[in-house]
Amino acid sequence: MTDGEFAGKTALVTGASRGIGLAIAIELARGGAAVAISARKQEALDAAAEEIRATVPGASVLAVAANTSSADDRAAVVARTIAELGGLDILVNNTGINPVYGALVDADLDAVRKIFDTNVVGALGFIQLAVKSWMGEHGGSVVNIASVAGLRSTGVIAAYGASKAALIRLTEELAWQLGPKIRVNAVAPGVVKTRFAEALYAEGEEKTAEAYPMKRLGVPDDVAGLVAFLASDRSAWITGETIRVDGGLLATGTLG
Repeated sequence: MTDGEFAGKTALVTGASRGIGLAIAIELARGGAAVAISARKQEALDAAAEEIRATVPGASVLAVAANTSSADDRAAVVARTIAELGGLDILVNNTGINPVYGALVDADLDAVRKIFDTNVVGALGFIQLAVKSWMGEHGGSVVNIASVAGLRSTGVIAAYGASKAALIRLTEELAWQLGPKIRVNAVAPGVVKTRFAEALYAEGEEKTAEAYPMKRLGVPDDVAGLVAFLASDRSAWITGETIRVDGGLLATGTLG
């Protein structure tokens, strides 16, 4: 991170009340960005905003409760970000849900529909708003948080993985359509130690980490640093990419 590299810029990070989203918001604030954060619960967002301010004294933070699957909520978040923070130069689509485990043939289709509505349609909705209200005129950078499950079959989180595969394709398509003023990239994490991913290492962190060449699970800061790079001018000729941050897991040829 270069001090002040995001000075004068505004970022919106969805799903940022904890975990990876919060780490990304802190990293962007460290670089000087004014940061808007969204998640479903205002109380959790307010606590996250205080953590950002405590970590980065003087940080400009806006916390707006929103359900990513709601068109009205998305519009309200983007409108308030621009009105209160002065723009929208960086969008990080981090919101993701995964209420379905196991074989797709047995999956509840309403739950699968909900996954895609949040993880894919919601992300596209935020991008559409960002482009039409700010980035189309001023330029910007979008980073979508995908998953290694979108790159290789898991058999366990199949519906989630399919949604992240769709998000990866969305990233490539939009990079082509929105260049050169707007860059669109994705990050595909392996298992990161967050509340969201706890079920994936429920049998024991050390046992799960054995599958990784780095012999540890990820932490939110591992993802945040890469996102900040992709959002910055240091990656000015990178667009349409999905970059793995997985401790080498996919290099082994399996997902554990």
